[in-house]
Amino acid sequence: MNIIDKVRNLRIADYNYPLPEERIAKHPLAQREQCKVLMYNDNAIEQHIFHEVPSLLPSDALLIYNNTRVINARLRFRKATGSQIEIFCLEPVAPHDYQLIFQTTSQCTWLCLVGNSKRWKSGALTQQIEVDGATVTINATRGERRGNAFEITFDWDGNDVTFASVLEALGEIPIPPYLNRGTEKSDLTDYQTVYSHIDGSVAAPTAGLHFTDEVLAECDRRGIERRELTLHVGAGTFQPVKSDNIGDHDMHTEFISVPRDLLAELATTTRPVIAVGTTSVRTLESLYYIGQILENNPDATEEELRVTQWMPYTSSPSKIEGAGGSMTEHQGTPAITPQQALQNIVEYLNRHNASDYLGSTQLMIAPGYTYRIVKGMITNFHQPQSTLLLLVAAFVGNDNWRKIYDYALNHDFRFLSYGDACLFL
Repeated sequence: MNIIDKVRNLRIADYNYPLPEERIAKHPLAQREQCKVLMYNDNAIEQHIFHEVPSLLPSDALLIYNNTRVINARLRFRKATGSQIEIFCLEPVAPHDYQLIFQTTSQCTWLCLVGNSKRWKSGALTQQIEVDGATVTINATRGERRGNAFEITFDWDGNDVTFASVLEALGEIPIPPYLNRGTEKSDLTDYQTVYSHIDGSVAAPTAGLHFTDEVLAECDRRGIERRELTLHVGAGTFQPVKSDNIGDHDMHTEFISVPRDLLAELATTTRPVIAVGTTSVRTLESLYYIGQILENNPDATEEELRVTQWMPYTSSPSKIEGAGGSMTEHQGTPAITPQQALQNIVEYLNRHNASDYLGSTQLMIAPGYTYRIVKGMITNFHQPQSTLLLLVAAFVGNDNWRKIYDYALNHDFRFLSYGDACLFL
């Protein structure tokens, strides 16, 4: 059986584990850096406190984290009949650019999930909000359906009022559904990383929630280099795998942005790359396949550069050195190194006079995947039968993830977004 068939036939039931409700952390610790961290390296498990992480990382590590900021994506409207309609902003449609849409005044369109949509067939929903002391009227109009989402056009008065201001006044931070509670005032800060500054996510890159300014400063003192990239986390991160085999699961697509300077550094560095969070992992690993596309088609269009779900398993190089230094054999396109793939992107950006690579990824990382760029990761404990757990299993080994999670369950670790952390090397 070839690699693509092996991966597609993986049974999601094999990635299940018992997670009692009381082990799901409803809130973070008062001091983020005091949470526990499970370190797994060379088949050994150790238990530490997160503020020790700078001393646990390789001294020459290149630490890369996701600077995305969670937006107040959940908007509540009420019809004249009294029915409440919840609108959850997923991704921009017009303008089709995150930075531009937050700066837009008067009108914009988003792809949204709509709660209680059966009670909203037509007509505009209207709400009045206060923005900088002035009353602003905002309308929401339902448009074309796309899958289980709708295009929603928002328009509002006040020529100098941006959509960012509208979200700030009307929206709520969309905490994960598995917390089984409403958004609280504390979530406004708890559900943001200290280094977040690029608006666009509807879920936090939660591995970064444990970092404080003091922990980052300690990384600097130890000579650990820090870099940023952007992946705007979509609601699909919470989408469970409902099919028996992962081959029948459609992976969600997310927007990525990586500075050209970082790509150039990654193409030449000998430092081990440590990714903070699965979003950083997926972004970094997607770069390899973007560079592989450019190897065969240097003038590829934006659509042609999109990383699709099964690309690693259908177009993998015939022989390539992975993250652990091992050579893996697959059938597919001629082998290129990660360094060459990254250099291809740098040259592409140079030809287009661009300072950042902007694109999208649908990459699914599952057992059978060979890591190209990432040598270590900081992450949280993930939901049973989730694509994030598959990503972890692909890194630590299909037999080892359960040993790690059994240890955590037997040693009072706290799970999911507000829970404890893992360091895998």
